[in-house]
This record gives sequence, structure tokens and C-alpha cells, in this order.
Amino acid sequence: MSLSALTSDETLAEFRAAGALLEGHFILSSGRHSPIFLQKMFVFQDPMRTQKLCRALAAKARKKFGAIDIVASPALGGIVPGYETARWLGAKAIFVEREDGAFKLRRGFTIPAGARVLMVEDIITTGLSSRECLASLAEHPGKIVGAACLIDRSGGKADIGVPRVSLCTLDIPDYPADALPPELAAIPAVKPGSRTAAK
Repeated sequence: MSLSALTSDETLAEFRAAGALLEGHFILSSGRHSPIFLQKMFVFQDPMRTQKLCRALAAKARKKFGAIDIVASPALGGIVPGYETARWLGAKAIFVEREDGAFKLRRGFTIPAGARVLMVEDIITTGLSSRECLASLAEHPGKIVGAACLIDRSGGKADIGVPRVSLCTLDIPDYPADALPPELAAIPAVKPGSRTAAK
């Protein structure tokens, strides 16, 4: 199986081509504010573009972590890239979803003892969803070998507790609501994220 590499610039070019790199004033799922929002669902609506990105992510993950048995992702945003990355890794794809506000494996999904597990996210910002997902996976047998995401917009600073790979690492500024720069405060804020809706 041939897995194609993508550079950071090529990854961003795919997001731009999909209209997924948005500029303005956005409230992120974390509650912080940013002038940039990555609307990954604009990417995922194109199966060929999704395949291209996840094939490259699978290549990076395999190079760093070796063989993978199970790819686990947080619902909702991680399901599509998790499934497609698992396909290129020859692994099973499962996901966690919120139950009473906390991520849990449901739908009969299991992680057998000895299984090598890779957590796959779409985008890492603060790392909160990743940490919550990993904590829920750690309640099951198997070995969490690491994590992978399409874009790490924390500049590599978000601590998720395990090694990770990404196709692109960006250092995009974000701010608490009470400390906005004047140029951002002057623009009406919109909240396109999905975490609140998923609760």
C-alpha cells in the first residue's frame, strides 16, 4: 500500500481550496476567541480531499508509532478523519461519544487487551477534547501508542499526555473573552464550533 506524504503548506492548501480556512472573529469550542477558524467539515464533505489528507496522516502515524490495530476518535468531528485514517492503516475505527457530559465507548465498541490504539483528531487547539478522549480510552485494555491530527493549531504547545503527529502545526493566536485585542473586539463574534451542541 502506497501512502503519500504531504507538507504543511500542501495541507493548508487543501483547507484553503475547500474554503475551510476562515478569517474573522470566532468563538472556539474552548470558549477562547480567535481571528482564524478551521471549518474542517468543508474539507470532509469532499471524500477525495479527505482521503488525500488522511492517507498522508496514516503514513506519518505508521512511521512514528508502527502497526496500529484500532483508531479511536472523539465524536463528532473526529469520526470522519478517524475512519479514513484507519482505512489506510488497515485498522478498525471506533469512536467515543458524550454520555452525561463525559466521553465513553458505546454501541458495543471494545478495545481488547494487547490492541495498539491510535487516537485520531481533526484539529487540536487546547487539547481538551483529545485529553478527554484519551482518558476514556485509558479505562479499557489495550495500549494507547499516541495521537494524530490533521492540524495542530496550538503550535505544538497543547499537552495531551501522549506523543502525537500532525500534518501541519500552526501557532494561531487565541484569546480569553476579557482580553481581546482591539482589532478583534471590533468584529462581531460568531461561534461555529460543535462541542456545545454535542453535550
